[in-house]
Amino acid sequence: MSGVAEVIVELPILGMTCAACVRRVEKAALAVPGVVRAEVNLPLSRARIALDPAMTSARAAAAAIRTSGYDVPDDALAAHGGGARERIAAIERAHAEEARGLRRDAVLAIAATVPLLAIAMSHDALAGVPATIAQLVLGTFVVLGPGMRYLHAGTRAALHKSPDMNTLIALGAGVAWLSSLVVAVRWLAGGRHHPPALYFEAGAAIVAFVMVGKLLESRARGRVADAVRNLMSLAPVTSHRLGASSADGKGAVEVDVDVDAAALAAGDRVVVRPGERVPADGTVIEGTSALDESLLTGESLPVDKAEGSPIYAGTLNGHGALVVRVARAGADTALARIARAVEDAQGDKAPIARVADRVSAVFVPAVLAIAAGTFGVWLVAGAEGATAIERAVAVLVIACPCALGLATPAAVAVGTSRAAELGILFAGGGALERASGVDLVFADKTGTLTTGRPTLVAATADLATVASVEQVSEHPIARAIVDAARARGLELRRPSDATVTPGAGIEATLVGRRVLVGTRDMLELAGITVPAVPDDVPRGATVSHIAVDGGYAGVVAVADPPRADAAAAVAKLRALGVDVAMLTGDRAEAAAWIAGEVGIAEVHAGVRPTEKAARIAEARAAGRSPAMVGDGINDAPALAAADVGIALASGTDVAAATADVTLLRHGIANLPVALTLARATLRTVRRNLVAASLYNLICIPVAAAGWLSPVLASAAMSLSSVSVLVSSLTLRRWRP
Repeated sequence: MSGVAEVIVELPILGMTCAACVRRVEKAALAVPGVVRAEVNLPLSRARIALDPAMTSARAAAAAIRTSGYDVPDDALAAHGGGARERIAAIERAHAEEARGLRRDAVLAIAATVPLLAIAMSHDALAGVPATIAQLVLGTFVVLGPGMRYLHAGTRAALHKSPDMNTLIALGAGVAWLSSLVVAVRWLAGGRHHPPALYFEAGAAIVAFVMVGKLLESRARGRVADAVRNLMSLAPVTSHRLGASSADGKGAVEVDVDVDAAALAAGDRVVVRPGERVPADGTVIEGTSALDESLLTGESLPVDKAEGSPIYAGTLNGHGALVVRVARAGADTALARIARAVEDAQGDKAPIARVADRVSAVFVPAVLAIAAGTFGVWLVAGAEGATAIERAVAVLVIACPCALGLATPAAVAVGTSRAAELGILFAGGGALERASGVDLVFADKTGTLTTGRPTLVAATADLATVASVEQVSEHPIARAIVDAARARGLELRRPSDATVTPGAGIEATLVGRRVLVGTRDMLELAGITVPAVPDDVPRGATVSHIAVDGGYAGVVAVADPPRADAAAAVAKLRALGVDVAMLTGDRAEAAAWIAGEVGIAEVHAGVRPTEKAARIAEARAAGRSPAMVGDGINDAPALAAADVGIALASGTDVAAATADVTLLRHGIANLPVALTLARATLRTVRRNLVAASLYNLICIPVAAAGWLSPVLASAAMSLSSVSVLVSSLTLRRWRP
């Protein structure tokens, strides 16, 4: 690298069919000087390329990919530097155009193959010169017409010394057609003693069935990419920007003008009318309303908004009109960042994919060798040349590297999409795979197992008196006491002669009485006898003792209480076979109280942020697979040290979340959901890999033995990759 920040380019790649295609595209892109990384996602038909703009460009990378035999549409290339909406729209247009061409060719192939099959299966009832000519014409039309896409692609792959599925199809259909052509021409030229053995229907059926399978596969792939599309559709295309003025005889009047939401910039003012979605992140500067923010926070109830309230793109406005000052628009909004995180996760390869990569690297050459061996063995066994060719063609056609190549990325793409819908962001396939193996969770206390807000948990003294005195302090504990009194509707009075002693407490006069609120030491220094703290006060709470006119008056206790759902989350994790331990820098008493409330037996208290990583390393050395869950700020070293770092964050601050997994909603309550979904996704990956492998291990010998015709082989091959995609798509219906 030249020191210039790398640029990420995303491009649709048309014409890919299997894992061998993925390897060839990646190899072609990486051969361009200045390309740092190239990651190709087969189910999404997309390449993600990191390059040094000082050395190369997106067009150079696209040119190299085109040279390798695949297409990169010009409009998608032009849109790669735009916003997510433009990029996704360009990719969808490219895939839609490819699907239209495939649909047209499939209709033509089927229309010609049906009568061809009827003639071939008539058992010589439709024999003779007219039938032979009809087979020749129809078979030639299908193979050299709609099938030309496979002949071209297969030839290019062979010339690049990286044969793929197209090569197998081209050889299968081409050999069946060419051998039949030679026999038919010789028979028509003379020597018509008996009907010729023709396989035009096999070549045509191979092309037709493969095209039908690719159409079904295309539809399934479209559903795989639904998550990002649905997220981006929440942001409106247009917005009402304030700024233009017009004279009406009474002075200038500010009006709003409809503009493209992508054209908004920081500082712009926009009007959000009732029932509309917000076009950008910003701050309310005029008006009141209630907004549905469930897509970002998971909060089911509308959130009240007034002047000064933050507001986010994609959220739905309620009853009132708002004027909003834009802070972030386009690709910088929280919604766009979430969509981008989902895109990145869908394109990331899980480590388990390496198994398929290693197999697919030798798969096609092995199939070619088996097909050649099949042809030779049948000839040596005394079979006719036509029969030997038929067996070899069946082997070529039945082999399917597509299913193997789709097994992992399809499941990862659907699994990460489903997770995003549930408010869980996986950083990629690797994070998802590691999460599936977690057997120990270290949890931070504050903000993770607790609410993160000091709350009044006990009071034996008069709360109105204590809160009135605490009004003069800005300490979080004082704020919690005052808020609790106001929530109870208590009347607070203003104290006088207040003296605040940092770390000790407050002394003030209230309605002619001298009130002390502070620590045990503060009261004892004032000569006041302080009794033991009542048993019903939580051990981990911060206790303030109260004295009025020199007499002891009771206590108030403030604590950061456990989240209402923390105990249930811990219980669910334990039911999954995952142990939970607390890892906190807080004092032992507070940690023990929270641990007891939520059901955690193992507690590590008083641990500094840098020491947390060491505790995690110890667990890994003991053979555990640890995860760390925290707020992502002071827990950063521990999150990085764990096998899986899990951050709690709202959708509004996801840009700061660099963890492997980010829980956008419901806090730690969503952690069991995340781990369960990760396990379900890995089960789907393994099921796909086993199914794809068994398919080839069983079907190739069956075809070589002559028990499967090329026609049936082509149908089975087409259905195998579709079945893997359908298997992966079952994750879209997954429920916690």
